[in-house]
Amino acid sequence: MKHLFLGLIFLVGLSAIAQQTKETTIIQRFKTELKKENIKSGILQVYSESRGINIKIAESKEDSISIDHPFYTASITKMFTATAIGILKDRKLINFEDKIAQYLPDSLITNLHVLGGKDYSKTLTIAHLLQHTSGLPDYFTDSTNDGSQNIINQLLMNPNKLWSAEELIQFSKEKMTPHFIPGKGYHYTDTEYVLLALIIENVSGLPLDEFFQQNIFQPLKMTSSYINLKSKAIDNKLPVVKFYASQYELSSLKSLSADWGGGGLVSTTQDLIAFLKAYNTDKIVKKDTRLAMQNWVKETKGMDYGFGIRQISIGELTNTESDLQLIGHSGSTASFLWYCPQLDTYISGTFNQLEASKSAMMLVYDILKIIENK
Repeated sequence: MKHLFLGLIFLVGLSAIAQQTKETTIIQRFKTELKKENIKSGILQVYSESRGINIKIAESKEDSISIDHPFYTASITKMFTATAIGILKDRKLINFEDKIAQYLPDSLITNLHVLGGKDYSKTLTIAHLLQHTSGLPDYFTDSTNDGSQNIINQLLMNPNKLWSAEELIQFSKEKMTPHFIPGKGYHYTDTEYVLLALIIENVSGLPLDEFFQQNIFQPLKMTSSYINLKSKAIDNKLPVVKFYASQYELSSLKSLSADWGGGGLVSTTQDLIAFLKAYNTDKIVKKDTRLAMQNWVKETKGMDYGFGIRQISIGELTNTESDLQLIGHSGSTASFLWYCPQLDTYISGTFNQLEASKSAMMLVYDILKIIENK
């Protein structure tokens, strides 16, 4: 019995050492990225209840930051906007296949989608918008018909401009052309998520930020989350971590109002992981709604898109034999929120730099390999 007891102690000790080595390796990998010249700060949380992992680290070359500092999540916001639509569906206020013309004024619908001389505006559905299959152009990054600057290039040109949702939709209608007939392709666009945010407001009678707070933030105790330029966190006074496009700091620009239903969320890793855990366990939307939101279409190699949520097949993406998958979303600021079901692990964070999105994805991939192999 004594030998058995000592053997158990030895095995527990080995397990603890292996876990410590794993966590040290992940932290070292994160710090390697921070040494890159264009990355000024980084935040990372790796969490797995079943594996006993909860790594939290935040570092900056300029300011003092902590894991509790909120950061700009960019397109991770799309998960929240899509989930808000799912909540309205569960309350039987809308359906995914409803025509958006039911919920938006004629001033927005008129000439919204005209292609080849034919008007498809009234055929657009909520599902088209959620899954980027509407064919609508992206006011942020698509080229304009007249060669003028798109919205992403106007952020620094007009830093104090406060964009309204209606202005953004009007810009896309006047300056851009749809890519394909609704339902006949895939094109990632923030224009759709502005329209979805307006639908949420019109159906619920609440501003988008208030809907999020009442129906997502408060129930999930996400006390550090808010919509940029629209609201404040329930209980977090820390400033948002600065983020950059190359050497240009964008965090304080009023023109970021152009990034709203598709990218205006500010949050922390703890809040984001709490959200994705609740989403995965059907505590925000019903199971059948969640499964409908995960009806994937092909986005690009190794990536599929549902309703405001992305699925990555690591093996296909990296040309390896890996069977690991990721479910979640990333953002243009090198922000990320992922869940790996095979490893029961959540990974969230940011590098706060538009040019670092690939680095963020490689970090997540390497973290998965460390957890899987050690």
